[in-house]
Amino acid sequence: MKTPGPNLLRKIIPPIALGLILSRASLIHAQIANVHVDVTPEHVVNSIDPDVATGAWMDVLSKRQVDNLSKPDVIQGVKNLGWGSITMRNNSELRLAAWHWNENGSWSDAANKSGYFTGSAELAEPIKYGYSYSLPHRDFMTSGDDPLIAGTQSYWKSNPYLTSHFTGESDALHPQWVVVDMGKYRAVDAIHIQWVNPYAVTYAIQYWIGDDNALDWDMGPNGVWKNFPNGTITNGTGGDVHLKLADEPVKARFVRILMTQSSNTPDTHGASDIRNCVGYALQTISVGTMDTNNNYSIVYPANGIEPAPGKIKRDNGGAFPGSAEDTAGSFCASSIDPWHESGNLITGGEEEYNGMDNFFTSGLTMNHPALVPVTVIYGTPEDAANEVAYIYKRGYPIVGVEIGEECDGKHTMPEDYAALYCQWADAIHKLVPQAKLGGPIFEGVDKDITLWANDAGETSWMTRFVNYLKSHGHLNDLAFMSFEHYPFLINGASPPCEWDTLYLEPGIMKHVLQMWRDDGVPKSVPLIISESGITAGSGKKGYMGVTGNAIWECDAFGTFFANGGAAFYRPAINNGEGGRRNTNSVPGGGTFGTPQYTPFTSAHLINFEWLQHDAGMNQIFPASTDLIDAAARTVVTAYAVHRPDNNWSLMLINHDLNAAHPVHLDISDANHKQYVFGGKIAVIQYCNATNENNNVVMSLDSFKDLTLPAGSITIIRGKLQ
Repeated sequence: MKTPGPNLLRKIIPPIALGLILSRASLIHAQIANVHVDVTPEHVVNSIDPDVATGAWMDVLSKRQVDNLSKPDVIQGVKNLGWGSITMRNNSELRLAAWHWNENGSWSDAANKSGYFTGSAELAEPIKYGYSYSLPHRDFMTSGDDPLIAGTQSYWKSNPYLTSHFTGESDALHPQWVVVDMGKYRAVDAIHIQWVNPYAVTYAIQYWIGDDNALDWDMGPNGVWKNFPNGTITNGTGGDVHLKLADEPVKARFVRILMTQSSNTPDTHGASDIRNCVGYALQTISVGTMDTNNNYSIVYPANGIEPAPGKIKRDNGGAFPGSAEDTAGSFCASSIDPWHESGNLITGGEEEYNGMDNFFTSGLTMNHPALVPVTVIYGTPEDAANEVAYIYKRGYPIVGVEIGEECDGKHTMPEDYAALYCQWADAIHKLVPQAKLGGPIFEGVDKDITLWANDAGETSWMTRFVNYLKSHGHLNDLAFMSFEHYPFLINGASPPCEWDTLYLEPGIMKHVLQMWRDDGVPKSVPLIISESGITAGSGKKGYMGVTGNAIWECDAFGTFFANGGAAFYRPAINNGEGGRRNTNSVPGGGTFGTPQYTPFTSAHLINFEWLQHDAGMNQIFPASTDLIDAAARTVVTAYAVHRPDNNWSLMLINHDLNAAHPVHLDISDANHKQYVFGGKIAVIQYCNATNENNNVVMSLDSFKDLTLPAGSITIIRGKLQ
């Protein structure tokens, strides 16, 4: 943590010369930014240990990348960044796949090497790789990444862990569903369902009334599901079913099959495992019309071809041949059975993951506690419990365990995720009582996650999740709440002016943090950003340039900690050689990235200049500015920290790309006692004009002339008198 970044340019400038340099900026006619720092000891807003509070995340890797992780230049590159903790992302859940964190384990159907796999908690040879396995029972499930299928799928089946046998409550409290998005409004009055075992005995066919885009796929609250007049079935017998739903066609875009009671009949894998017998399964769905002679005509898919297993693509398109109208729409389901077999191993790409032992022993973690994942949406509680037990047996330090990843992106209902969370918490704590668990690891959102209302009229995902844990006596198992943060360019939606988005970040961050509290997350539960980036899903590199990205990152960290955040994992630490993430945040070039990539500059400012690592708790104090532009935007932001070395460090960010701004510091306490920086003061500036760090040590007499260059980050550090 003590190693400075290689690009840092340090200068010792005499006070007179420095005054001349700084005064040049004052020739620009710009408003003064008044900065107030409240140093009242009782007013500290947060206390953080950067060794666990600032970190980086590691995503899916290829085998070659895993093999390169322990190279000296790779480890040195991570050291140069200065991040404390590292978190391993569970990319398999994003790809609708099962994750084998340990290939040494057992299948529930050992004879056929199939079923539900449980990795062994026993210590053996160190684990270097992890692997993903496609889910044969996902069928038409289209949310998430493009299918990575080994072979042909057989059917869709819901998750058995959401049934009464495992939840201990009625299946009606965890209804499973399939939604058909027909792409546009179509007149329909019939449906074709080919049920297989286990089938639904009680179910309803419904259509959505409300906002046309409310389910595309935000699952928004702006509407309701309504049963077709003849859409309620209470005595289903499975098989190949054509149902006349209404006397007259109903115009709808979204049609849902809501299943509330199962036949509990075994699927093709037999009755020896209860998981094969519970839940719901079906083979084919189409929506259409039926004439008076009961002749059925398919309306969707529009070309009259019903979906074949494993042939549907993701949400933004079907897999049917023909016109764009034919292929519009998609299918989505509430859950997936995690059953799979040895032949479903995904190969041919970034299919490997950094193995558990390799992750901790390669040197990447710097012996700091790491944040680790377990699968939940496509896993089993026994497997998750064994993983955590294995980590503790090895003695690897961890700060917590994330339960699943991006359940909102998989359209998992809050009550369903909560039911799984309770089972997983019980299983893990049975083996490792002291393990700290958290989630739900939301996708990068800047507004509350909402969905269609429950019986109580509640539409907030997080509120319903917290309420479920509370009512089931498991709220104490939520040791932290984690989410992802990608504020801009989500799904390729570019803002009108890229640089102008920099003004938005502090407001977005404050809103998101307050949002989770308003949703019911107790104040005692720490908030963690376990994955982040300025953009997501755009594929656009550079975005607003090196300086713009650096400003965003410093603002994000400063605002997060100033508003009570506990830990922030920012850049992707992946070995770029031969992989898709070649613009990694590690300097030095070679096999690990490029020195120009922005997080290097901001990482150094955050970890080596603003905060103090390897020393314990840093205290965050209130800081504010008053400079507002004509568009009512805050031009200069300020973040203050009192470090363990007794230095005060003030990070100032000038968002104005066109003008420099002089600053006037007001450092005082609640008794109006004034303080000033005394003795030698370190001033570090990174600005748009030079794209370089300048570390300047100057005397107090020269400090009064300090001006923030246009588009810049400035850190002032020293002791107060």
